[in-house]
Amino acid sequence: MAKLTLEFEKPILELEQKIDEMRELSRVNGVDLIDEIQKLDEKLNKLVKKTYSNLNRWQRVQLARHPDRPYTLDYLDKMCSEFIEIHGDRHFADDKSIIAGFATIEKHKVVVIGHQKGRNIKENVYRNFGSPHPEGYRKALRAMKLAEKFNKPVISFIDTQGAYPGIGAEERGQAEAIARNLFEMSRLRTPILICVIGEGASGGALGIGVGDRNIVLENTWYSVISPEGCASILYRDAGKANIAAESMKVTAQDLYELGVADELVTEPDGSAHRNPDATAKKLKSAILRNLDELCAIPADELVRLRIEKYSKMGSWDEE
Repeated sequence: MAKLTLEFEKPILELEQKIDEMRELSRVNGVDLIDEIQKLDEKLNKLVKKTYSNLNRWQRVQLARHPDRPYTLDYLDKMCSEFIEIHGDRHFADDKSIIAGFATIEKHKVVVIGHQKGRNIKENVYRNFGSPHPEGYRKALRAMKLAEKFNKPVISFIDTQGAYPGIGAEERGQAEAIARNLFEMSRLRTPILICVIGEGASGGALGIGVGDRNIVLENTWYSVISPEGCASILYRDAGKANIAAESMKVTAQDLYELGVADELVTEPDGSAHRNPDATAKKLKSAILRNLDELCAIPADELVRLRIEKYSKMGSWDEE
């Protein structure tokens, strides 16, 4: 059961608590309540399916931010038989908000990079709330260059509220670090697989988000700005984020329909935070399938197709 309950999840929580109470009553007093519990379980399953299949965009944004949702290290733990982390950018420091290293996923030897958030205040301070400094992007680039050198595919996990906007980060070249990654990833001569596992905000996400295939989990979002930021600019009121989210079309479904995402991976009933194991299994299956396809493409063709893919995104008019 999730530690945090969103407003639209409260009826589910109340029913779960009622079922738990009945099971405890049956255990302590020896009362046979099997039939009643079974009926409530069926009711719960229907309620879960109904609730999570009728979410609006703002509710999906909230799910993408759920603190119980699996993060990069959680997926690596569930998917990989081996993971060796590397540290530091060889220039300034080791940014803990970016994970990078070598991993083994079944038959594939890969390089993984990804944003990492914390579960509590102490962990979030350590991980800088998943908002990378310039050295985080440079560490990611260092890992990607190693992948290119040793002919290993790259898997990037996206989950950030944005790059860190502090003075120190700006002094150390935040914009340059992100721009350099965009340039280098566009021409990296090895497969790059992008997986959006939570929230993807602005250049903070795009800084490790240029690749050959974009896989998005069902309850995620990806946009140039957060709904709150958009609402602050357009409506002068961050409280209207729910309205902005609808207009911005930020969800995984929107991305897939617009052609920004190449594959939409549905989450188990109740979203990833209620069933992380099943979510990891489905995402792993999508990753392995895409790796098999991408690794069969020659490097020159891979780069050509990647540049062509991003060149086709969006639309414009010429006067």
